[in-house]
Amino acid sequence: MDCRAAAARTLAQVIAGQSLNKALPQQLDKVAERDRGLLQELCYGSLRQWPRLAAIAAQLLDKPLRSKDQDIQALIILGLYQLSDTRIPDHAAVASTVAATRALSKPWAKGLVNALLRRYQRDSEQLYSKLDPAADLAHPQWLYQRLLQDWGEQQAKLIMATNNSRPPMTLRVNLSRISRDNYQQLLQEQGIESEAGAYSDAALYLKQPLDVTALPGFASALVSVQDEAAQLAAQLLAPQAGERILDACAAPGGKTCHALELQPEIQELVALDIDSERLSRVAENLERLGLSATLLAADAAEPPAQLEAHSFDRILVDAPCSASGVIRRHPDIKLLRRDRDIEHLAEQQLAILKGLWPLLKPGGRLLYVTCSVLDRENSATIQAFLSQQADAQHCELASNWGQRRDFGIQLLPQDKGPDGLFFAALQKAC
Repeated sequence: MDCRAAAARTLAQVIAGQSLNKALPQQLDKVAERDRGLLQELCYGSLRQWPRLAAIAAQLLDKPLRSKDQDIQALIILGLYQLSDTRIPDHAAVASTVAATRALSKPWAKGLVNALLRRYQRDSEQLYSKLDPAADLAHPQWLYQRLLQDWGEQQAKLIMATNNSRPPMTLRVNLSRISRDNYQQLLQEQGIESEAGAYSDAALYLKQPLDVTALPGFASALVSVQDEAAQLAAQLLAPQAGERILDACAAPGGKTCHALELQPEIQELVALDIDSERLSRVAENLERLGLSATLLAADAAEPPAQLEAHSFDRILVDAPCSASGVIRRHPDIKLLRRDRDIEHLAEQQLAILKGLWPLLKPGGRLLYVTCSVLDRENSATIQAFLSQQADAQHCELASNWGQRRDFGIQLLPQDKGPDGLFFAALQKAC
């Protein structure tokens, strides 16, 4: 299949409400192997810039396209993306995008797409001058406003600029098997350049991303792929020998596996997730790393009776959230999330905390984590829980990184650095 037609079909599915993680694999197998990298770049790049390019497209179109022509809408966006943000020669970008109308079985759109892209080439400066601030920063209006409210203009713009960038490929070295310095030497011997992370003792950043199968020792459990901020969760959880640990909302299992790597003498680690299909990913990661955990498919807000009260020394809650701190990895969030979702997610987070709290032993500790940068899902959720739970106490996390909020610490996304994650610790009274 034509690569740009496949990209347009993928993006049309995202417009219709499907996640990129589900839409893209359906098209990858339909294009030539040599085009798969380009297909991914067109999809991810177009979505990162979508609010800006969609606003440009709206100026170029005399009237909105029909809903059944969302593939043409997507084709126009990815054509604009090639012209504005890639090194593809302009003539090749226009010609190949126009040609994709035939592959989409919509030859009527050939003239329309060609005219719009040609006009963009002529009038781009004027078109950009008419964008509102949110569109100019390639973010939906609701998210732009929330970021301004929570972080102020200067910091919010830095967050949004990072959201629009390509994420780094970050490794988590299995320190129970090899030191970070020794693994970095293995990489160097194979001509793979890397740089140590600043926050996690196990983090290495690759100068250039590559297939995991090319990583030395990947199959033999020396290393995994995990963002540096996500690596901090297991470090802050600090599991001890002989303890019983619950990892709630555990899929795909990166934090589960890291906790087991850090403390091989955990009595039992229960990895719980509401999605049994995603829980299979946890099983796959455990098997590759030679680790063991108890897997349980259940709703963390209503834990099953087999999880007895006061039976866990530590609980990790990797709560569902807007994922506003990992937008550069999941740019479809810009299309799929709505402002109304934030209140619903905050309610869900509070319900999970309430559901899990009885399982924690007196004196035990719960670590609350999200990949959000929005206070409503983070500090405000912790505040709401503390106001309703008399035996819960907020614990200050010892760290020399991140920004302290009313409750918890926020690590903001950084260019060529970690994603944006929030951490807060709660202790149960004895």
